[in-house]
Amino acid sequence: MSELVTGDAVVLGLRPAKLPSRALALSIDLVVIGTAFVLVSVGLAVATSGLDEAAFAAVSVATFLLVLVGAPIAVETLSHGRSLGKLACGLRVVRDDGGPIRFRHALVRGAMGVVEILMTLGVVASIASLVSARGRRLGDVFAGTLVVRERLPAGRSAAVPPPPPWLVGRFAGLDLSAVPDELWLAVRQYLTRMHQLDADVGRAMAGRLAGELAGWTGVPAPVGVPAAAYLAAVVNERQARDAHRMLAASRSSADRPSGTGTGWPMGPPGPTGEGGSGKPGAGVSEGPRGSGAGPAAPVDAAHPAPPAATGFAPPG
Repeated sequence: MSELVTGDAVVLGLRPAKLPSRALALSIDLVVIGTAFVLVSVGLAVATSGLDEAAFAAVSVATFLLVLVGAPIAVETLSHGRSLGKLACGLRVVRDDGGPIRFRHALVRGAMGVVEILMTLGVVASIASLVSARGRRLGDVFAGTLVVRERLPAGRSAAVPPPPPWLVGRFAGLDLSAVPDELWLAVRQYLTRMHQLDADVGRAMAGRLAGELAGWTGVPAPVGVPAAAYLAAVVNERQARDAHRMLAASRSSADRPSGTGTGWPMGPPGPTGEGGSGKPGAGVSEGPRGSGAGPAAPVDAAHPAPPAATGFAPPG
């Protein structure tokens, strides 16, 4: 597997896409774009039937540039590298350092695509992709981009290390609903590879990710808590909430008689020993209910205690 390395020497867990998957994604995109081009061309032909040949030629060229060249550039820019075909095949265009592409990257890829895909029927792009170790066509080389696989088969991704026990349940009040998926992915990639990084680079990367995460949640990391441990604890909190929701939904569906309401339960069943009293549980609500920096909460079913060996040391 050819791995991506960011400017901070962080190895990303993304696999470069090879020719078969890229060809399938491109075929889907070409079918969609070709259909749109035909429909627009027919509509313009009817609307401009009274124009002379020069005006009709100008309209035809403009239609070609806008639909076959401009549309793919706009789609890749607005979707941050995921066209319809790439979305269907689980692919995405990213920068060489793993970051999201911008307009200039999409523009270079689109301009080169006219030559190596449209004018040569994909022959040049196929040869370049086969020769490249990371499956890049000429447009990717000039733009500094790479097409990667976003979806990996089950069992391929590394496990996120559990948080230290002294942080379990401490961030139950954080509002995680606004955190974008891209940031969750970056945090997960860092946590699964933090022991492979240089110590200074790892600390700088963890600090930057913790700052971004705190900006989305509105609550900074507690003083004295290492950034990496903070990231692991917040990721564990999110996973616990997801698992708790699924458990609560399955139990509610099993216990609810047919024809009753479909609302979510107020909270998870009570802890073991209270007979499942159904008291609302902390960690289920996404709303902020505190600074998230208070004393450690007791471990409950939503936050099972992780193993002692977590790779994190408690603050001195």
